[in-house]
Amino acid sequence: MNRSLCIALTLVLLAAAQAPAQEWAKQLFKSHSHDFGTVARGSKTIYEFEMENVFEEDIHIASVRASCGCTIPTIKKDTLKTWEKGAIIAEFNTRAFLGQRSATVTVTIDKPFYAEVQLNVKGYIRSDIVFNPGTVNFGEVDNGSPAVKKVELSYAGRDSWKILDVRSANPHLEVELNEKSRGGGRVAYEMQVRLTDDAVEGYLEDQLTIITDDARLKNIALPVEGRIVAPLTVSPGSLFLGVLEPGQKVTKQLVVKGKQPFKVLSVKCSDNCFEFKTTTEAKTLHLIPVTFTAGDSPGKLVQTIEIETDMAKSGVASCTATATIKEVPVSKTQPQPRTAMTK
Repeated sequence: MNRSLCIALTLVLLAAAQAPAQEWAKQLFKSHSHDFGTVARGSKTIYEFEMENVFEEDIHIASVRASCGCTIPTIKKDTLKTWEKGAIIAEFNTRAFLGQRSATVTVTIDKPFYAEVQLNVKGYIRSDIVFNPGTVNFGEVDNGSPAVKKVELSYAGRDSWKILDVRSANPHLEVELNEKSRGGGRVAYEMQVRLTDDAVEGYLEDQLTIITDDARLKNIALPVEGRIVAPLTVSPGSLFLGVLEPGQKVTKQLVVKGKQPFKVLSVKCSDNCFEFKTTTEAKTLHLIPVTFTAGDSPGKLVQTIEIETDMAKSGVASCTATATIKEVPVSKTQPQPRTAMTK
């Protein structure tokens, strides 16, 4: 009897110890649930659960799985160093499933410690509305150039069904809606979606909200995606220099690309711990070595590197450099507390 009691107490203590141990892994994610709302059959419906490694140790994601086939999870980046960002991508399977759906996505982490994090998604997939294609994908668009995409929407149900409005919070998206046919319980529309020429450079991840006269399910989301490319780009946009000891030196490389040959006039940074090497040659691609020497001040360092070129339009580009400087121990004979997983 005593032995059984000891085993029971041991299991309780292990369960209690494991629960708070999982909490550190939850800190990696900005959100743990998402509601897709009402979406049309066949529409491309994706949500990224953003994550950032706020700890000193490398994080490794071993696997992801979903409790329902209505959601397909993938790992954007399986290994994250300190301050690196990644995501778990959850895609709603709107072609094979209909109606109200929900799923739990379990993320398994095996390094530096074992942990599991559960993410939840839900949404309603309408069977009576179909988009073709399932997303407004502009692809890659040059900055300053307008772009237009067409989407067909078909409805099966009642002849009187109508689209009342199409809205977007993005001021750079314009929609022209045309009714193509109506009758026999079917209604068809064509939408022309325009991206204005003053759209901001970078990735476009937005949505259109279609407002209908259906009192039960009034709003339907249509994803919009693309990339507005600048005449001059710097890669990587965020340069991670590492976790360094004071005085430690590291060299990384920036890739600067243009659509036509150009010269690099200068590379500037307000921190004198940075050194840059450039050439005077005009070419479409420049490789710029960046050498950083860590200072004595511990903590996270964030600096902007600005590259000036002779290009007439948008001839200046920039990137953000980050590093973490370790704190020098007060005494080598005295052990310092470990704070990596408690930040």
